[in-house]
Amino acid sequence: MESFIKVMNWTVLNLPLYKFVIAFLLFFLFLFMRKLFTLTIVKSARILVSKTKTDIDDKILDSLIAPLDFLFIVFGIHIASMVLEIDKTIIVFTKSLLIFSLFWFMFDLVKSFEENILKLFGRKVSREIGIFLVKALKVFVISLGIVAFLQNLGINVSAFIASLGLGGLAFALAAKDTAANLFGGFAILTDNMFKIGDWIKVGAVEGIVEDIGMRTTKIRAFDKRLIILPNATIANSAVDNFSRRDRRRIKMRIGVEYSTSPEEMKKMLQEIREMLFNYDKIHNDPLFVYFDKFEDSNLSIFFYLFTTTAVWEEYLQIREEINLKIMEIIYKYNSDFAFPSQTIYLHKLDEGN
Repeated sequence: MESFIKVMNWTVLNLPLYKFVIAFLLFFLFLFMRKLFTLTIVKSARILVSKTKTDIDDKILDSLIAPLDFLFIVFGIHIASMVLEIDKTIIVFTKSLLIFSLFWFMFDLVKSFEENILKLFGRKVSREIGIFLVKALKVFVISLGIVAFLQNLGINVSAFIASLGLGGLAFALAAKDTAANLFGGFAILTDNMFKIGDWIKVGAVEGIVEDIGMRTTKIRAFDKRLIILPNATIANSAVDNFSRRDRRRIKMRIGVEYSTSPEEMKKMLQEIREMLFNYDKIHNDPLFVYFDKFEDSNLSIFFYLFTTTAVWEEYLQIREEINLKIMEIIYKYNSDFAFPSQTIYLHKLDEGN
C-alpha cells in the first residue's frame, strides 16, 4: 500500500501522478455517461416522441443528440483540465466548445426543418426562394457561431465585423439592381400579391404566372409568349390579380330598331330582367337593365351585371347563353337589332331647269 501511495505521488510535469489518474478516470466516466445517455435517455425519448402525431419533436430530438453527445466529451475535458490545474487557456477553450455545441444544435435544427420551411411556401413561390432563405439562415448561424467562438477565446472580432460591413456595403452598391429584385421577390411573398397559376396583369403584361424566382417572375401570355419580369418592377407596379375575383363584369349595350313601340320595349325589358334575375350564373345585386338612350340609329338598352364565376372560359359561355336568350326575347316581340344606316332622298329636277 505504501509503495502504491509512493507511485501515486511521483511527480510528472510538476504534478503528482494521482492527479493524472483522477483526471483520466473522470474523463472516462464522462465517456461512460455519454454511452449511457445514448442507450437509455435517448432511446426512451425516441419512444416518447414516436407516439406523438407531429414530427416536430422528432426533429428537435434528432438535432439535440449529436451536440449533447459532444458535450459529454467537452465536460470530461473541462473537469480533467481543472483537476490537472492546466492553464486557464484550456478552460477558456472548453467554454468555447460549449458555445460551438450550442450553434451546432441551432444549425442541425435549421437543417432538420429545411423541408418544413420549404413547404411553407407551397406554390406561392418557387422552391428557389425557399432554398435561398434556408441557406442564408444556415450561413447566419455559422457566422454567428464563429464570431461567438472567437470572441470567447479573447480574439477581437470587431475589426473583422467592420470589414465585413464595408465589404457588404461595396457589394450592395455593385449589385443594387440584383438586391432590388431579391427584395422585390420577398415583397411578392410577404404581401401575397399572387401565386403560381394566377392570372395577373402588370402594366401592359397580362397572363398566367408560371414561376416566381429570386430575381424574376415568369408570366405566360395568352398568345403563349413567355414574359420575364424583374421582381423589382412588379413590386413597384400596380398588380391586377384576376384570379382573386369571385365574379366578372358584363357591361354592354344593344340597340333595337326605332320601329319598336313603347309597349313592346316595356315588355322586352321586363322579360329580360326576369330572365337574368332567375339565371343562377348571374349575381342579382347589382343587376341593371335600362333603356337609357336615343342613339342616331337605334334605341339603346344598357346592361350592367356580374357573373358568378371569374374563370374566363365559363364567363364566355355565360355571355353566349345570355346573348342568345336576349335575342330570343327581342325577336319574340317582333323587334330587331338596329345597325347604323342612312336614308338618301332623291329629288328629280324638272327638265326645264
